[in-house]
Amino acid sequence: MDMLRSAQIAEADLTDWRKLAQGLHARYLVDDFGAGARFVAAVGEAGDALGHHPHVSIGRGHVDLELVTDDAVYREDDGTEHVVEWVTQQDVDLARRITEVAADHRLAADPASVSEVELGLDTARSATIAPVWAALLTGSAESQGRGSPSDEVRDATGRVPNLWFGDADEPGSPGQRFHVEVYVAAEVAEQRITAAVAAGGTVVDDSDAPALTVIADEDGNRGVVCVDAAAAGKRD
Repeated sequence: MDMLRSAQIAEADLTDWRKLAQGLHARYLVDDFGAGARFVAAVGEAGDALGHHPHVSIGRGHVDLELVTDDAVYREDDGTEHVVEWVTQQDVDLARRITEVAADHRLAADPASVSEVELGLDTARSATIAPVWAALLTGSAESQGRGSPSDEVRDATGRVPNLWFGDADEPGSPGQRFHVEVYVAAEVAEQRITAAVAAGGTVVDDSDAPALTVIADEDGNRGVVCVDAAAAGKRD
């Protein structure tokens, strides 16, 4: 099934859901664990009917859901195809159905609170060092390049954050190598950045904002606030 572009996701107008990193994310507020479990059971039935299911986490007062297709097809301009983890039409269809299920259970969505964290490592030798990180993070060589045309490390069970590799100078050059990427909903990005600055951080690069805003702490360590503004559509 073909992956959907950000504009296509925006056109779907999934008011309860936000596109973060590879998938669609939603949070629904529940009164207690029992209400959350009943909602998840109903979501499971909806998924059974469509032959697709979300990743689910039940927390104190909320249920978090992520929808992503493990074998979406990405086509380059020259026609080369890659199998990737990304949003497809089946995710959009199930997202709409889950929204209906939530309404039946009288649950409110809290889309502004969803978040996803990934790790970034700048390197000039991703193919060389990726096996080390695949083994260290997941214990499996198969996690290297899983759901990605690059050397990115992704755990099939979701135990650890994804690790992707950015461009960098040759080994041994000075500068921070690891950084954290925090994906948030478009409507809360400015608040998140403002809060980080108020706490002592500094915006060191907003040339790609709102998609990417680089924040540094007082020691110079950097993190990135990430937004898929195109997928947010009119919520941007």
